[in-house]
Amino acid sequence: MKQVAYGLFETPLGWCGIAWSESGKSRISPAVCRLQLPEATAKLTESRIARDTGACKSNTFPPHIAAVIEKVRKHLQGVVQNFHDIAIDLDEVSAFERQVYQAARAIPAGQTGTYGEIAKAIRRSTAARAVGQALGKNPIGLIIPCHRVLAAGGKPGGFSAHGGRATKTRMLAIEGTTFGPPPTIKSLRDLQRTAALLKAKDTRLARCLAKPIEFRLKPAQSPYVTLVEAVIHQQLSSKAASTILARVKALYPGVTMPTPRNLLNTPDQLLRNAGLSRAKTASLKDLATKTLDGTVPSLKQIVTLGDQEIVQRLTSIYGVGRWTVEMLLIFNLGRRDIFPIDDYALRKCIAEVYGMPQAPTPKQLNALGESWRPYRTVASLYLWNFINPKET
Repeated sequence: MKQVAYGLFETPLGWCGIAWSESGKSRISPAVCRLQLPEATAKLTESRIARDTGACKSNTFPPHIAAVIEKVRKHLQGVVQNFHDIAIDLDEVSAFERQVYQAARAIPAGQTGTYGEIAKAIRRSTAARAVGQALGKNPIGLIIPCHRVLAAGGKPGGFSAHGGRATKTRMLAIEGTTFGPPPTIKSLRDLQRTAALLKAKDTRLARCLAKPIEFRLKPAQSPYVTLVEAVIHQQLSSKAASTILARVKALYPGVTMPTPRNLLNTPDQLLRNAGLSRAKTASLKDLATKTLDGTVPSLKQIVTLGDQEIVQRLTSIYGVGRWTVEMLLIFNLGRRDIFPIDDYALRKCIAEVYGMPQAPTPKQLNALGESWRPYRTVASLYLWNFINPKET
């Protein structure tokens, strides 16, 4: 039979409650089955967790649970922690809720998702409202980070913990993010200010962060126009790509860039004669189709979308890979926490700066970058600049 106990502990947010099970389907004992965020008083927190778990209070904590408590304390003090390795017990929730909680748990600190994105992740694309209801019943706050889940358009959505949206705002601020459009770098001053925060996270980057750097966002243009240019430039020198782009534009007198409808109405052979390969022609036609059906957002829409939703939408286009979208996120939108782990130049930079015998694999690079959240764009820009200084 499963045995459940609970205890209270103090944090900068107030008195939290934690309950753990000594056995159950989790097979890892003890496993956290509830983390109660602070109520208005310690007494109310205890009343809530005792009522919801029916457990007996314990004045001592098993070592595993004590370690979890220490992580929670550090996180709420502002030292962001990774809770992915903590064993949790979800035996009492429904299969749908378990799926929702697992998807929410995959959202890392410094990032947010939406109810709709979670619904898509669990292959229930029309269940955004049900996702919100499930998160409202989340039994293990913070470890299952429902505070990172927002409504569409970056709106805060609900939050069932005491303090509501104010508590949600505070928890997100600890992780370096907030409601509304994702944080961006708008100017060189923004970049330099954020670099100072990054230096405190990883002093090994000090040499890179001290080197002068230039930065300005590319002129605002629609994702469609940006991707037309990106597709044409793939695997070509800048000069060759510019020549082909000029030939393509010449097919449409009187316009600066062919519209999606223009491209779809153009015979493939005309585009091929302008210098496009068969694959690039197919890619531009798919880009045009997905722009007309709304998969590719407008400039007004894209600034409200989360990074992952943009990646998911744009990489659905034939011939458009994740790296291409990441460059758009960094240099067109100025998103602050993008980490292009497949960029070989970046991996070579890191090998030199960190004294590695060879370039790290994307997986190794991803692990290294965890400590840089939510400023991984800044780290990438300074690393590129350190090896090859120029206007970034």
